[in-house]
Amino acid sequence: MFKTLATLINGQNARAEDRVRDAFAIELIDQKIRESEASLRAAKATLASLIQRQRTEEKQHSALKARIDDLMARATEALENDREDLATEAARAIAPMENELVVRRETLDRLDQKVIRLRSSIESAHRRIIDLKQGAIQARAVRREQNIQMKLAKSTPMSSSVDEAEELIQRVLGRDDPFERTEILAEIDRDLNGDNITDRMSNAGIGSRTRSTTDDVLARLKSAKK
Repeated sequence: MFKTLATLINGQNARAEDRVRDAFAIELIDQKIRESEASLRAAKATLASLIQRQRTEEKQHSALKARIDDLMARATEALENDREDLATEAARAIAPMENELVVRRETLDRLDQKVIRLRSSIESAHRRIIDLKQGAIQARAVRREQNIQMKLAKSTPMSSSVDEAEELIQRVLGRDDPFERTEILAEIDRDLNGDNITDRMSNAGIGSRTRSTTDDVLARLKSAKK
């Protein structure tokens, strides 16, 4: 029972966390970018320290090697002049310096590897941060579009009102013309009473005219003018 409740609570907490992450996704992205940039700055500072130490070691290595070479040359010259005592003293000084030179060479090699690895990591992190910033720009654009869509969705009642108004307009425009309906009814009545056939025969010149025409009016006007 308790295990089931714990599972339900954990599931609810996970869903709540997902909702929070979705609601503040842009803010979280910006925060992660800031954290990544801070880590990148720290890595750059570490790289700068390593390079500085590397250069110091190189200088010390070069100086030590130059001193060894100088003592070797002097010891050789001492042997040539039968001064083995001086050559032995020089050899006694050269031996520990050669050991130190080996240690410094190993230190330089390790520093070289660290610098190479860290520089590669920094370059990779720099590229990823650029990609993150571009992704953040796209995410903001998508979020703005989503907000606009949500606002449009909230205005659905207004859209329904517009649709209803358009439907009413179409109904009004689609209604039959009452005057045309009256004329049609009158024509039907004339057909039933036989008036329509009389009018058609009159228009054909058969029998007397049943109604005045444009020609009749024009003829009367011309006659009155004479």
